[in-house]
Amino acid sequence: MDIKIVDVASKAGVSPATVSRVLNKANNVTLKTRTKVMEAIQELGYHPNAAAKNLRSQRSMAIGVIAQDINSAYFTEIIKGVENMAYAQKYKVIICDSENQRDKEREYLNLLMDRTIDGVVLIAPLISDEEICQIADKGYSVGIIGRNINHEKIPCVFTDNVKFSQQVVLYLIENGHRDIVFISGYAESTDSYERLEGYLKALRDRQIPFRPELLENGDFNEDGGYEAMKRLFAKNAHFTAVYCANDEMALGVYKACAERNIRIPEDLSVIGVDNNRISKYITPTLSTVNQPKYTMGAILTEKMIDQMNDDVHHDKRVFVVDSEVIIRDSCKPLGE
Repeated sequence: MDIKIVDVASKAGVSPATVSRVLNKANNVTLKTRTKVMEAIQELGYHPNAAAKNLRSQRSMAIGVIAQDINSAYFTEIIKGVENMAYAQKYKVIICDSENQRDKEREYLNLLMDRTIDGVVLIAPLISDEEICQIADKGYSVGIIGRNINHEKIPCVFTDNVKFSQQVVLYLIENGHRDIVFISGYAESTDSYERLEGYLKALRDRQIPFRPELLENGDFNEDGGYEAMKRLFAKNAHFTAVYCANDEMALGVYKACAERNIRIPEDLSVIGVDNNRISKYITPTLSTVNQPKYTMGAILTEKMIDQMNDDVHHDKRVFVVDSEVIIRDSCKPLGE
Protein backbone atom coordinates (compact mmCIF):
# COMPACT_ATOMS: atom_id res chain seq x y z
CA MET A 1 0.00 0.00 0.00
CA ASP A 2 1.33 3.42 -0.97
CA ILE A 3 1.23 5.52 2.20
CA LYS A 4 0.84 9.22 1.50
CA ILE A 5 1.31 12.33 3.57
CA VAL A 6 -2.48 12.73 3.85
CA ASP A 7 -2.67 9.28 5.46
CA VAL A 8 -0.16 10.37 8.08
CA ALA A 9 -2.11 13.59 8.64
CA SER A 10 -5.36 11.67 9.08
CA LYS A 11 -3.76 9.22 11.50
CA ALA A 12 -2.23 12.00 13.60
CA GLY A 13 -5.33 14.20 13.46
CA VAL A 14 -3.49 17.13 11.86
CA SER A 15 -3.30 18.74 8.43
CA PRO A 16 -0.89 17.67 5.67
CA ALA A 17 0.82 21.05 6.09
CA THR A 18 1.59 20.22 9.72
CA VAL A 19 3.09 16.86 8.71
CA SER A 20 5.26 18.69 6.19
CA ARG A 21 6.49 21.11 8.84
CA VAL A 22 7.41 18.22 11.12
CA LEU A 23 9.31 16.48 8.30
CA ASN A 24 11.16 19.71 7.54
CA LYS A 25 11.93 20.33 11.24
CA ALA A 26 10.10 23.64 11.33
CA ASN A 27 10.12 25.48 14.65
CA ASN A 28 6.42 26.43 14.72
CA VAL A 29 5.18 22.95 15.75
CA THR A 30 4.52 21.99 19.37
CA LEU A 31 6.29 19.01 20.92
CA LYS A 32 2.93 17.28 21.42
CA THR A 33 1.98 17.66 17.75
CA ARG A 34 5.44 16.65 16.57
CA THR A 35 5.25 13.50 18.71
CA LYS A 36 1.83 12.55 17.32
CA VAL A 37 3.06 12.97 13.75
CA MET A 38 6.23 10.97 14.30
CA GLU A 39 4.26 8.16 15.95
CA ALA A 40 1.88 8.08 12.98
CA ILE A 41 4.82 7.98 10.55
CA GLN A 42 6.36 5.07 12.41
CA GLU A 43 3.09 3.15 12.75
CA LEU A 44 2.16 3.53 9.09
CA GLY A 45 5.67 2.98 7.80
CA TYR A 46 5.65 6.22 5.83
CA HIS A 47 8.81 7.11 3.88
CA PRO A 48 8.73 10.67 2.51
CA ASN A 49 10.18 11.10 -0.95
CA ALA A 50 12.17 14.06 -2.06
CA ALA A 51 9.26 15.60 -3.91
CA ALA A 52 7.09 15.58 -0.81
CA LYS A 53 9.57 17.08 1.61
CA ASN A 54 8.27 20.59 1.40
CA LEU A 55 4.49 20.83 1.13
CA ARG A 56 4.52 24.62 0.94
CA SER A 57 6.81 24.62 -2.11
CA GLN A 58 4.64 21.90 -3.64
CA ARG A 59 1.44 23.86 -3.37
CA SER A 60 -0.43 24.11 -6.62
CA MET A 61 -1.74 27.57 -5.68
CA ALA A 62 -5.03 26.48 -7.22
CA ILE A 63 -8.56 26.15 -5.84
CA GLY A 64 -11.19 23.91 -7.35
CA VAL A 65 -14.81 25.05 -7.62
CA ILE A 66 -17.59 22.52 -8.13
CA ALA A 67 -20.92 24.05 -9.15
CA GLN A 68 -24.17 22.35 -10.06
CA ASP A 69 -24.89 24.38 -13.20
CA ILE A 70 -22.55 27.06 -14.49
CA ASN A 71 -25.23 28.20 -16.96
CA SER A 72 -27.13 29.61 -13.99
CA ALA A 73 -26.42 33.23 -13.07
CA TYR A 74 -26.59 32.22 -9.41
CA PHE A 75 -23.50 30.05 -9.76
CA THR A 76 -21.61 32.30 -12.17
CA GLU A 77 -21.83 35.30 -9.83
CA ILE A 78 -20.61 33.23 -6.88
CA ILE A 79 -17.77 31.87 -9.01
CA LYS A 80 -16.80 35.43 -9.93
CA GLY A 81 -16.47 36.26 -6.25
CA VAL A 82 -14.36 33.15 -5.70
CA GLU A 83 -12.14 33.88 -8.70
CA ASN A 84 -11.53 37.54 -7.87
CA MET A 85 -10.65 36.83 -4.23
CA ALA A 86 -8.44 33.89 -5.22
CA TYR A 87 -6.65 35.94 -7.89
CA ALA A 88 -5.98 38.73 -5.40
CA GLN A 89 -4.16 36.17 -3.26
CA LYS A 90 -2.30 34.66 -6.25
CA TYR A 91 -4.43 31.51 -6.51
CA LYS A 92 -5.77 30.05 -9.74
CA VAL A 93 -9.32 28.68 -9.99
CA ILE A 94 -10.38 25.47 -11.73
CA ILE A 95 -14.13 25.28 -12.40
CA CYS A 96 -16.06 22.02 -12.67
CA ASP A 97 -19.72 21.82 -13.71
CA SER A 98 -21.44 18.80 -12.14
CA GLU A 99 -24.65 19.39 -14.17
CA ASN A 100 -26.82 18.55 -11.16
CA GLN A 101 -25.43 15.02 -10.99
CA ARG A 102 -24.31 13.68 -7.63
CA ASP A 103 -22.00 11.06 -9.16
CA LYS A 104 -20.35 13.62 -11.43
CA GLU A 105 -19.85 15.92 -8.45
CA ARG A 106 -18.16 13.10 -6.56
CA GLU A 107 -15.95 12.24 -9.56
CA TYR A 108 -14.80 15.84 -9.89
CA LEU A 109 -14.08 15.99 -6.19
CA ASN A 110 -11.92 12.88 -6.39
CA LEU A 111 -10.14 14.22 -9.45
CA LEU A 112 -9.37 17.50 -7.75
CA MET A 113 -7.99 15.71 -4.70
CA ASP A 114 -5.82 13.42 -6.83
CA ARG A 115 -4.30 16.46 -8.48
CA THR A 116 -3.41 18.01 -5.11
CA ILE A 117 -5.53 21.10 -5.52
CA ASP A 118 -4.98 23.15 -2.37
CA GLY A 119 -8.68 23.52 -1.59
CA VAL A 120 -12.15 22.92 -2.98
CA VAL A 121 -15.19 25.22 -2.92
CA LEU A 122 -18.47 23.34 -3.17
CA ILE A 123 -21.46 25.47 -4.18
CA ALA A 124 -24.72 23.99 -2.87
CA PRO A 125 -23.31 20.45 -3.10
CA LEU A 126 -25.48 17.42 -3.73
CA ILE A 127 -23.26 14.90 -1.95
CA SER A 128 -23.94 14.23 1.70
CA ASP A 129 -22.61 16.04 4.75
CA GLU A 130 -20.96 12.77 5.83
CA GLU A 131 -18.94 12.48 2.63
CA ILE A 132 -17.79 16.08 2.84
CA CYS A 133 -16.80 15.67 6.49
CA GLN A 134 -14.76 12.59 5.60
CA ILE A 135 -12.82 14.65 3.07
CA ALA A 136 -12.11 17.35 5.65
CA ASP A 137 -11.08 14.70 8.18
CA LYS A 138 -8.40 13.51 5.75
CA GLY A 139 -6.79 16.95 5.87
CA TYR A 140 -8.19 18.48 2.71
CA SER A 141 -9.41 22.08 2.69
CA VAL A 142 -13.10 22.26 1.80
CA GLY A 143 -15.46 25.24 1.88
CA ILE A 144 -19.24 25.19 1.40
CA ILE A 145 -21.51 27.83 -0.12
CA GLY A 146 -25.24 27.35 0.23
CA ARG A 147 -25.55 25.23 3.34
CA ASN A 148 -24.13 24.74 6.81
CA ILE A 149 -22.16 21.60 7.62
CA ASN A 150 -21.36 21.01 11.26
CA HIS A 151 -17.61 20.44 11.10
CA GLU A 152 -14.99 22.56 12.83
CA LYS A 153 -12.68 22.58 9.78
CA ILE A 154 -15.25 23.46 7.11
CA PRO A 155 -16.07 27.16 6.57
CA CYS A 156 -19.64 27.76 5.35
CA VAL A 157 -21.44 30.73 3.82
CA PHE A 158 -25.18 30.73 3.16
CA THR A 159 -28.38 32.74 3.24
CA ASP A 160 -31.44 31.99 5.36
CA ASN A 161 -33.69 30.47 2.70
CA VAL A 162 -36.53 29.76 5.11
CA LYS A 163 -36.59 33.34 6.40
CA PHE A 164 -36.64 35.17 3.08
CA SER A 165 -39.03 32.64 1.52
CA GLN A 166 -41.45 33.24 4.36
CA GLN A 167 -41.08 37.00 3.81
CA VAL A 168 -41.94 36.63 0.12
CA VAL A 169 -45.11 34.65 0.76
CA LEU A 170 -46.20 36.90 3.63
CA TYR A 171 -45.83 39.89 1.31
CA LEU A 172 -48.14 38.23 -1.22
CA ILE A 173 -50.65 37.29 1.48
CA GLU A 174 -50.64 40.82 2.89
CA ASN A 175 -51.50 42.05 -0.60
CA GLY A 176 -54.59 39.87 -0.80
CA HIS A 177 -53.21 36.69 -2.40
CA ARG A 178 -54.23 33.38 -0.84
CA ASP A 179 -53.95 31.01 -3.79
CA ILE A 180 -50.18 31.07 -4.26
CA VAL A 181 -48.25 28.64 -6.43
CA PHE A 182 -44.77 27.53 -5.40
CA ILE A 183 -42.46 26.25 -8.15
CA SER A 184 -39.53 24.45 -6.55
CA GLY A 185 -36.17 23.38 -7.91
CA TYR A 186 -34.90 19.80 -8.02
CA ALA A 187 -35.71 17.79 -4.94
CA GLU A 188 -32.08 17.11 -3.90
CA SER A 189 -31.30 20.81 -3.47
CA THR A 190 -31.09 22.27 0.02
CA ASP A 191 -32.16 25.65 -1.38
CA SER A 192 -35.27 24.08 -2.88
CA TYR A 193 -36.68 22.38 0.20
CA GLU A 194 -35.71 25.23 2.53
CA ARG A 195 -37.59 27.70 0.32
CA LEU A 196 -40.54 25.32 0.30
CA GLU A 197 -40.33 25.24 4.10
CA GLY A 198 -40.55 29.04 4.19
CA TYR A 199 -43.55 28.98 1.84
CA LEU A 200 -45.37 26.47 4.06
CA LYS A 201 -44.47 28.35 7.21
CA ALA A 202 -46.00 31.57 5.86
CA LEU A 203 -49.23 29.75 4.97
CA ARG A 204 -49.39 28.28 8.47
CA ASP A 205 -48.72 31.67 10.05
CA ARG A 206 -51.74 33.10 8.27
CA GLN A 207 -53.85 29.95 8.70
CA ILE A 208 -54.14 29.42 4.95
CA PRO A 209 -54.63 25.75 3.99
CA PHE A 210 -51.86 24.22 1.89
CA ARG A 211 -53.10 23.11 -1.53
CA PRO A 212 -50.84 20.36 -2.92
CA GLU A 213 -52.03 21.04 -6.47
CA LEU A 214 -50.31 24.46 -6.29
CA LEU A 215 -46.88 22.89 -5.78
CA GLU A 216 -44.83 22.11 -8.90
CA ASN A 217 -41.20 21.33 -9.71
CA GLY A 218 -39.25 23.38 -12.25
CA ASP A 219 -35.68 22.06 -11.88
CA PHE A 220 -34.26 25.57 -11.40
CA ASN A 221 -34.26 26.37 -15.13
CA GLU A 222 -36.39 28.32 -17.61
CA ASP A 223 -37.76 25.28 -19.44
CA GLY A 224 -38.68 23.70 -16.12
CA GLY A 225 -40.63 26.79 -15.07
CA TYR A 226 -42.42 26.82 -18.41
CA GLU A 227 -43.40 23.15 -18.15
CA ALA A 228 -44.49 23.59 -14.53
CA MET A 229 -46.91 26.34 -15.59
CA LYS A 230 -48.30 24.19 -18.38
CA ARG A 231 -49.03 21.46 -15.83
CA LEU A 232 -50.74 23.98 -13.57
CA PHE A 233 -52.91 25.23 -16.43
CA ALA A 234 -53.82 21.65 -17.29
CA LYS A 235 -55.13 21.15 -13.74
CA ASN A 236 -57.43 24.17 -14.12
CA ALA A 237 -56.24 25.18 -10.66
CA HIS A 238 -57.17 28.64 -9.40
CA PHE A 239 -54.25 30.83 -8.34
CA THR A 240 -53.42 34.54 -8.35
CA ALA A 241 -49.68 34.53 -7.62
CA VAL A 242 -46.63 32.41 -8.45
CA TYR A 243 -43.54 32.23 -6.29
CA CYS A 244 -40.58 30.65 -8.11
CA ALA A 245 -37.56 29.32 -6.23
CA ASN A 246 -35.30 31.15 -8.69
CA ASP A 247 -35.49 33.80 -11.40
CA GLU A 248 -34.78 31.44 -14.28
CA MET A 249 -37.96 29.47 -13.61
CA ALA A 250 -39.82 32.78 -13.44
CA LEU A 251 -38.74 33.45 -17.04
CA GLY A 252 -40.45 30.21 -17.99
CA VAL A 253 -43.58 31.40 -16.18
CA TYR A 254 -43.50 34.61 -18.24
CA LYS A 255 -43.28 32.58 -21.45
CA ALA A 256 -46.18 30.28 -20.51
CA CYS A 257 -48.35 33.23 -19.53
CA ALA A 258 -47.59 35.08 -22.77
CA GLU A 259 -48.78 32.07 -24.78
CA ARG A 260 -52.13 32.19 -22.96
CA ASN A 261 -52.46 35.98 -22.97
CA ILE A 262 -52.26 36.05 -19.18
CA ARG A 263 -51.07 39.48 -18.14
CA ILE A 264 -48.42 40.00 -15.45
CA PRO A 265 -49.18 41.51 -12.95
CA GLU A 266 -52.80 42.37 -13.90
CA ASP A 267 -53.89 38.73 -13.97
CA LEU A 268 -51.05 37.06 -12.10
CA SER A 269 -48.33 38.28 -9.72
CA VAL A 270 -44.93 36.63 -10.12
CA ILE A 271 -41.85 36.70 -7.91
CA GLY A 272 -38.53 34.87 -8.13
CA VAL A 273 -35.24 34.52 -6.25
CA ASP A 274 -31.65 35.57 -7.07
CA ASN A 275 -32.02 39.07 -8.59
CA ASN A 276 -30.39 37.94 -11.81
CA ARG A 277 -29.30 40.73 -14.13
CA ILE A 278 -32.12 40.05 -16.59
CA SER A 279 -34.76 40.48 -13.87
CA LYS A 280 -34.37 44.27 -14.15
CA TYR A 281 -34.76 44.35 -17.93
CA ILE A 282 -37.64 41.99 -18.76
CA THR A 283 -41.15 43.42 -19.05
CA PRO A 284 -42.59 43.75 -16.52
CA THR A 285 -39.52 43.92 -14.31
CA LEU A 286 -39.38 40.88 -12.04
CA SER A 287 -39.88 41.04 -8.29
CA THR A 288 -37.21 38.90 -6.67
CA VAL A 289 -34.92 38.24 -3.71
CA ASN A 290 -31.42 39.66 -3.85
CA GLN A 291 -28.75 37.33 -2.51
CA PRO A 292 -25.22 38.80 -2.31
CA LYS A 293 -23.81 36.03 -4.46
CA TYR A 294 -20.49 37.65 -5.33
CA THR A 295 -19.91 38.49 -1.66
CA MET A 296 -20.68 34.91 -0.64
CA GLY A 297 -18.02 33.60 -3.00
CA ALA A 298 -15.44 36.14 -1.90
CA ILE A 299 -16.03 35.63 1.85
CA LEU A 300 -15.78 31.85 1.62
CA THR A 301 -12.62 31.96 -0.49
CA GLU A 302 -10.87 34.43 1.79
CA LYS A 303 -11.70 32.32 4.83
CA MET A 304 -10.54 29.09 3.21
CA ILE A 305 -7.25 30.56 2.00
CA ASP A 306 -6.60 31.99 5.46
CA GLN A 307 -7.10 28.52 6.93
CA MET A 308 -4.84 26.89 4.37
CA ASN A 309 -2.03 29.38 4.91
CA ASP A 310 -2.26 29.65 8.69
CA ASP A 311 -3.21 26.03 9.29
CA VAL A 312 -5.58 27.41 11.94
CA HIS A 313 -9.34 26.82 12.06
CA HIS A 314 -10.64 29.97 13.69
CA ASP A 315 -13.80 30.17 15.75
CA LYS A 316 -15.60 32.21 13.10
CA ARG A 317 -16.50 29.44 10.67
CA VAL A 318 -20.13 30.05 9.69
CA PHE A 319 -21.23 33.19 7.84
CA VAL A 320 -24.94 33.91 7.27
CA VAL A 321 -25.47 36.76 4.79
CA ASP A 322 -28.66 38.78 4.58
CA SER A 323 -31.02 38.71 1.61
CA GLU A 324 -33.42 41.45 0.50
CA VAL A 325 -36.89 41.09 -1.02
CA ILE A 326 -37.14 43.46 -4.00
CA ILE A 327 -40.63 44.30 -5.25
CA ARG A 328 -40.81 45.43 -8.86
CA ASP A 329 -43.55 45.60 -11.50
CA SER A 330 -44.43 41.89 -11.64
CA CYS A 331 -46.40 42.02 -8.37
CA LYS A 332 -49.48 44.01 -7.39
CA PRO A 333 -52.17 43.81 -4.72
CA LEU A 334 -55.04 41.51 -5.64
CA GLY A 335 -58.03 43.41 -6.99
CA GLU A 336 -56.22 46.57 -7.99
